[in-house]
Amino acid sequence: MFRPTRTRTLAALSALAALGLATGCSSPPGADTTAVARETRAPASPAAGSPFWIDPSSPAARQVRTWERQGRGHDARLLRRIADRPAALWPAGDRPEPSIREATGAAARAGRTAVFVAYDIPHRDCGQHSAGGAPDANAYRDWIERFARALGDSDALVVLEPDAVAHIVDGCTPVEYHAEREQLLAEAIVRLKRQPRTKVYLDAGNPAWIEDPRKLVEPLGRAGVANADGFALNVSNFQTDAAIKEYGRRLSAALGGKHFVMDTSRNGNGPLGGDPSDAWCNPPGRALGAPPTTDTGDPLVDAYLWIKRPGESDGQCRGGPAAGQWWADYALGLARNSGA
Repeated sequence: MFRPTRTRTLAALSALAALGLATGCSSPPGADTTAVARETRAPASPAAGSPFWIDPSSPAARQVRTWERQGRGHDARLLRRIADRPAALWPAGDRPEPSIREATGAAARAGRTAVFVAYDIPHRDCGQHSAGGAPDANAYRDWIERFARALGDSDALVVLEPDAVAHIVDGCTPVEYHAEREQLLAEAIVRLKRQPRTKVYLDAGNPAWIEDPRKLVEPLGRAGVANADGFALNVSNFQTDAAIKEYGRRLSAALGGKHFVMDTSRNGNGPLGGDPSDAWCNPPGRALGAPPTTDTGDPLVDAYLWIKRPGESDGQCRGGPAAGQWWADYALGLARNSGA
């Protein structure tokens, strides 16, 4: 997922990609990010103050059980700081329905809201670490239709297409795809909002990416943000709560008071300093951020969410596996550094 601290030209991005330095996103197709409860085990207790569902078969939960069997009790207890918190599911592949239905069913039985990321836009991630997505516009429409039907009348929150709008603004997505992308996003919002208890937040990047939020206003408008419940900030990034809120308030004011949600999954120590070109990708020394909750204390912030699943790689940088794959050592570092 492309999260630079400066806007880059498409030519520069192509050069980086050729060098194997292009950025990556959180959950490519095939990533093990949609497993839900299939074991004879009671679901984890929801975190205090959070209405969101916890996946008892997440990679973190499975790792906890493995380490407990191996006698790594201390590490297992630390990792529960991730496993016992709700995080978003990123349904992958051409048929998202089974994982969505399993998650919404489990969440409904627990009286909770399942959180999802819809991430299948054509020309996704500019061909970088999380390249892929639907092959064309009609395939994407079909994918969103099946995604929405699978949600049914369950309580759900959907973060729509991380990077898609910001990549229009920063020039990474070629101009010939802009109008189609905005139309597809607008249609997706309308379709998802037909589900009676689904909230939709359109991704709007992060404060260190598109530094002037006014640049996002027109493309977000064309992408249908007016019909969404709001926008999402800091997905898979590390910006501080204060920076996100300040940026979000400015963008909200320009959008007529739209609310927003924040990804606080890994921002406990803020962003990595130094070279901004690689600060986004598996940076060392990071920590878990504020736990997911709707009790934010800010009337514009609808929720703190763990949209990026802590412990899943940003891409093949700093010794990490492919984007979206579980990385136990990195997860343990996040948990250890959080001090929670």
